[in-house]
Amino acid sequence: MAHVEVGHLTYVLPDGRPLLNDVSFRIGEGVKAALVGPNGAGKTTLMRLIAGDLQPVEGSVASSGGLGVMRQFIGSIRDGSTVHDLLLSVAPPAVRQAAAALDRAELAMMERDDEKTQMRYAQAITDYTDAGGYEIEVLWDTCTIAALGVPYDRVKYRETSTLSGGEQKRLVLEALLRGPDQTLLLDEPDNYLDVPGKIWLEQQLKETPKTVVLVSHDRRLLANSADRIVTVESGNIWIHGGGFGTYAEARRARNERLDELRKRWDEEHAKLKALVNMLKNKARYNDGMAPAYHAAQTRLRRFEEAGPPESAPSDQKINMRLRGGRTGKRAVICESLELTGLMKPFDLEVWYGERVAVLGSNGSGKSHFLRLLAEDQVRHTGVARLGARVVPGHFAQTHARPELHGRTPCEIVMTEHARLKNEAMKILARYELAGLIADQRFETLSGGQQARLQILLLELSGATLLLLDEPTDNLDLASAEALQDGLNAFDGTVLAVTHDRWFADDFDRFLVFGSDGNVYESPEPVWDETRVVRQR
Repeated sequence: MAHVEVGHLTYVLPDGRPLLNDVSFRIGEGVKAALVGPNGAGKTTLMRLIAGDLQPVEGSVASSGGLGVMRQFIGSIRDGSTVHDLLLSVAPPAVRQAAAALDRAELAMMERDDEKTQMRYAQAITDYTDAGGYEIEVLWDTCTIAALGVPYDRVKYRETSTLSGGEQKRLVLEALLRGPDQTLLLDEPDNYLDVPGKIWLEQQLKETPKTVVLVSHDRRLLANSADRIVTVESGNIWIHGGGFGTYAEARRARNERLDELRKRWDEEHAKLKALVNMLKNKARYNDGMAPAYHAAQTRLRRFEEAGPPESAPSDQKINMRLRGGRTGKRAVICESLELTGLMKPFDLEVWYGERVAVLGSNGSGKSHFLRLLAEDQVRHTGVARLGARVVPGHFAQTHARPELHGRTPCEIVMTEHARLKNEAMKILARYELAGLIADQRFETLSGGQQARLQILLLELSGATLLLLDEPTDNLDLASAEALQDGLNAFDGTVLAVTHDRWFADDFDRFLVFGSDGNVYESPEPVWDETRVVRQR
């Protein structure tokens, strides 16, 4: 039996802020449950509590069937680790422990080759075998072939930094879905996946008998794969037993019920207080009214001690004011441009004010193309230049902003953009980053909060060319809609790499990085590019 059960879970952030309060729910065998809610509401924290990465102040977490975990930023590994390290990170604990012991024994053998060291090495091999290490390497061979098209032995020492974020995600998903763990925690599993990859994931989630708890902001994936919706907001959770298709209406109806219950509570509270005051006045002149007065006081005290019903969560109000500015007619000019080893030479002109969606499979060079236009060092031949008065602003797919680590949103806005604290807080409030969030270090923010801060910094930078690499991946629905509104009002040019089918609908042009190395324009979004290649 594979399940997850959370009982009366309470969690307080290190700075003392309560995040989750008395949360309880159960996900039964074979259920596909999606955690949704505003950025920063506690979805990833709840996943980490279930995984055992964090410990609650109160409450308990139980699971069965073995627990496989995909963490939120698996697609941003850039630390010199290898494909072997990546696969080992999602292997069962016994395999990880045995592999670590085997690594230590191999290093010892390199330093000294005495009998004692040989015996320890032999024992480490035996322990790795008993833990299922060599069996799981056979499974990894299947996974690397499926995800990368290469056998495990040929790719195990390849650095993960050479894989795209989507390739990393697909590889980990293959390992978890094919692996022995029967309960899976998947935090943003669709981030960095191209659309064929998302469709593949939707199908796998439908077909797997495993119990799955996932966090995602892709509405189409949620509609196609989740049969329970667990909403995390205002420190608590509530569960919609149907799919995502009926979720919006269920949430609206629930909030209306909560508002009505609170209205009735307030009315009853007001009546009880009025009754107490009336009886108090009468008891001053009539001793016979004293028992009724004291009874009313007791009734009011018990009513207030029980407290009001749960309040309906307030809707998010995010206002992104992306301004831009007038530039030359041609914003981007590419002539015989080729990113080394990624695509064939191509020409491109992007005109001021255009919205260009950059589409294509993972690893085809889209992110490198944006980095080149952002004036990063990217190996290429040919010409890529920006037009007159074009100021690029880059949104990084992996949120890799080491210069922001250790600094708070308030500090960043004040120091980098010469703002007084009051002004900085007003700006942050428009992005729902004010209050206590403004004093959190960048690396402690949720993925969605980091994304909103990046967009805010683009707003303040005066960029006239926005280079957005998967900007909606970590944004909740309200934030994604605010970004769409902000881009519609932006006086400048936008190039955005995206696999978000909904987000792409508002773009003017579609530049496709083909799997055969060709870069071409399409009059409409192309999601299954391999099919187009076969048709040529």
